[in-house]
Amino acid sequence: MLSYSKVHAKPYVLQSLTGLKSAEFEQLLESFEVAWQEYIEREYINRPRARRYGGGRHAELSSSADKLLFILVYFRLYPTQV
Repeated sequence: MLSYSKVHAKPYVLQSLTGLKSAEFEQLLESFEVAWQEYIEREYINRPRARRYGGGRHAELSSSADKLLFILVYFRLYPTQV
């Protein structure tokens, strides 16, 4: 599976997959982490729920860097599901 830890050491691969240099990715990652936490709090934690937050299946993409990498690669390459 594609992960940021594998791509981070190869800046040319990161740039070809996302269109961003390593420094640009790191800068975007800071903003993304803040926005992601705000989204989780707004949509899951601070909303009335039948069960408490955190139960159920855990995400495959556990780190914020992996989530951002997935989003950027998806939007850049836009792979079809066929």
